[in-house]
Amino acid sequence: MTLAVGIDIGGTGIKGGIVDVDSGERISDRIKISTPSGGEPDAIVDCVLDLITQLGVDDDRMPVGVCFPAIVLHGRTMSAANVSKRWIGLNAEKLFEKALGRDIHFVNDADAAGVAEARYGAAQHEDGLVIMTTLGTGIGSALIHDGVLVPNVELGHLEIDGYDAESRAANSARENEKLSWAEWAERLQRFYSHVEFLFSPDLFIVGGGVSKYYEEFLPLLKLRAPIVPAELRNNAGILGAAALAVRPTAEQQAHGR
Repeated sequence: MTLAVGIDIGGTGIKGGIVDVDSGERISDRIKISTPSGGEPDAIVDCVLDLITQLGVDDDRMPVGVCFPAIVLHGRTMSAANVSKRWIGLNAEKLFEKALGRDIHFVNDADAAGVAEARYGAAQHEDGLVIMTTLGTGIGSALIHDGVLVPNVELGHLEIDGYDAESRAANSARENEKLSWAEWAERLQRFYSHVEFLFSPDLFIVGGGVSKYYEEFLPLLKLRAPIVPAELRNNAGILGAAALAVRPTAEQQAHGR
């Protein structure tokens, strides 16, 4: 049994748990803390410290993975979604390591979810290209090729028909515009058809909270590749962050991370 801590930071909540990364099972309770208003770096770091304390993690050798809603390059956050703009350009990995007094692994949240689905969920043993998308406030995305993550792929920001794709096809657009499932599916069809043309994936996986209602909209989509709901739901970020803390991506290993 190989244990690691997974922390999933979002715009509204910060979740964490202790994971057996060999089996992909969370062996502790899932603890959730509300994200501080404004999402400032120091306030979020304090919440992560509190969460780790609540988990009872007193072994400073236990790996810790943190996933975050931003483009992450060599530990720096190069964007900020639903958190303070002060994260942009910040060496976030070093900030957390200094506060926690230990090395951590820092990764984009959609990438963490994609890795979790590839190792433990809907894409286990899947060859070829898997595209994971998370439908929420925006559209997160992860590309997994033969089990290897291609990091920081922001498919939600593709320009389609003159619009940022997520501005019309994210779940927030469905809610804000009070779209029916069928109306929203038309927008999803345009998005996924365009992505399929560009990348020719072997499998699409759809995550995010709305994926629990997948029977309302996924059957309405007509694509060459199969499109299936994510299996790990709210645990995906925690499991993926923990897994990457133990076995980083090839790119991060090449840079000595």
